[in-house]
This record gives sequence, C-alpha cells and structure tokens, in this order.
Amino acid sequence: MTNRATINKLIEMRMTAMADAYRIQLQDSAMAEVPFEDRIGLLVDIEYTSRKNNRLKRLIKNAGFDQPEASIADIDYYSGRKLNKSLIDRLATGEYIAQKHNVIILGATGSGKSYMACALGMSACKQFYSVKYIRLPELLAELAIARGDGSFKKVISQYQK
Repeated sequence: MTNRATINKLIEMRMTAMADAYRIQLQDSAMAEVPFEDRIGLLVDIEYTSRKNNRLKRLIKNAGFDQPEASIADIDYYSGRKLNKSLIDRLATGEYIAQKHNVIILGATGSGKSYMACALGMSACKQFYSVKYIRLPELLAELAIARGDGSFKKVISQYQK
C-alpha cells in the first residue's frame, strides 16, 4: 500500500488529524529514526486530541451559552458579593451532576447570575457533559407552549437527561 493510499483511507475513515500528522511525519526526515511504536503512538495521540477538542467545541456550541467566554477562574469573589468560593469550586468539579442534583442561582439584576451559570456550564462541558443554557422565562414559555400542543412529556424529557 502506498503512503498516498494510506492517507486517503485515513481521510475516508474521518481520521483527518491522523492523516495530516502522517503526512507531516513523511516529510520530516528525522521521523525515520523514531521507532514505529512511537510514531504510531504520536499519530493516535494527535487524532485522539483532535476528536476530544472537536467534541468540546460541539458541546459548547450546542449549549447555547450567551457568554461562552465565562470561566470559574474569572469569577470575582470580592466581599460585597457574598460568594462562597469553596462551594463554587466544588460545583465546578461536576459532582452535583453525577449525583443528579440541580443548581439554582438567585440574585439581583446585574449580579452575575448568567455569568455564573455559563461558567458552571462551561466547566461541565469541559468534563464532556451535555449542557443546555436557557433562561427561566424562556423555559417557562417553552413548557407552556408544549403543554398547549400536547408535547409536554417530550419537551420535559429533554431536560431530564
């Protein structure tokens, strides 16, 4: 089998990152000195990392965050906000998701509730959980419409995964 045929088969199997890495290995004369096991290991690592990154991007996009740049690390804990850093750090681990618990974020307008929700959602996405960001008024409207058109069970099941 020729190298070109191998690359074409990798692309056909949707292993494009591995195909690109293999093409680079073929062009790098120093790679001829690297043992086969190490070379194949590098190719697999590149494909694996690419797939994980693509999955993360897809989860973040599908979540519909209004602030996709939100991060637990960027939360302000100054004294007036009365935020419990240890609680937020514990929530960032995603343990509450595994235990099938919910988080309700309350506060005045402009206090950072949406940012906090997006930051927790981003943290969950990074742990490869599926997330859907929706504000309460939109959720209630969606459920009211579903109740009216008879699709309530179907809609509510989307939030019980």
